[in-house]
Amino acid sequence: MTSILVVEDEPTLAEAIAARLRAEGFATHLAGDGPAAVRTAQEHLPDLIVLDVMLPGFDGLEVCRRIQAERAVPVLMVTARDDESDLIEGLRTGADDYLTKPFSMRELIARVHALLRRVERAAELGAGGGVEGAGGGKLIPIGTGFGPGTAAAVRTPRPLRFMAIGTSAGARMLEIDPAQRRVRVGAGRSQDEAHLTPTEFDLLACLAGQPRTVLTREKLLAEVWDWLDASGTRTVDSHVKAVRRKIGADWIRTVHGVGYALEAEPVLGDTSLEAAGR
Repeated sequence: MTSILVVEDEPTLAEAIAARLRAEGFATHLAGDGPAAVRTAQEHLPDLIVLDVMLPGFDGLEVCRRIQAERAVPVLMVTARDDESDLIEGLRTGADDYLTKPFSMRELIARVHALLRRVERAAELGAGGGVEGAGGGKLIPIGTGFGPGTAAAVRTPRPLRFMAIGTSAGARMLEIDPAQRRVRVGAGRSQDEAHLTPTEFDLLACLAGQPRTVLTREKLLAEVWDWLDASGTRTVDSHVKAVRRKIGADWIRTVHGVGYALEAEPVLGDTSLEAAGR
């Protein structure tokens, strides 16, 4: 049975969330403070964590850091604060999604199911070595360990290399390595690694699959988060802002009212990108 750890210091709310999750067929564990959350996660190895930010002992951000340092697990962060900097900090520590209080139980359950579908899809892709794309090529699962794998139809998981538009050869390069799930940015050989969270990597990989093409927020929600509705567009915006902070703001172009595009050109002679364009 899929197990979920609910970390919430308000007993009434914690019990209500747990009861609704049990009604959906999940096993649940409860923790009411930071230290208890870490201990419970170590003991029960939950499949997903619903994590409140404001906790006694130490806060949910620290809980997320400690748990993710030991074992990758999808985290749905719950916060009473609607400040964007707080949300981005939560995503930076390894959370995959967030809900702002007050929220409906229906929305929480929808978010939980979406995260778990991503886990299942990633496992299927990993076991099968990819799935057939529309053009007959393999879709390599370059999404996170929690994501469905998005975007680039490549025949081998070689690094994808891009050059910023308007720069000369060897300047302002972006490299996305789907096999190692690493991102490097810089000029020539002096590239620095950008440390992206799993979902941030998925988002960038999705945009890189169709460079200079505007992808709507709804499409990004479907591809990266596996959501089938448009209720989480702020989630997309917050993740884009977090990615920009790490790789540079000008790599991702905003088309107001529509979505986002990777503003870069594939490096000529990159065989993996040539395969992606076939």
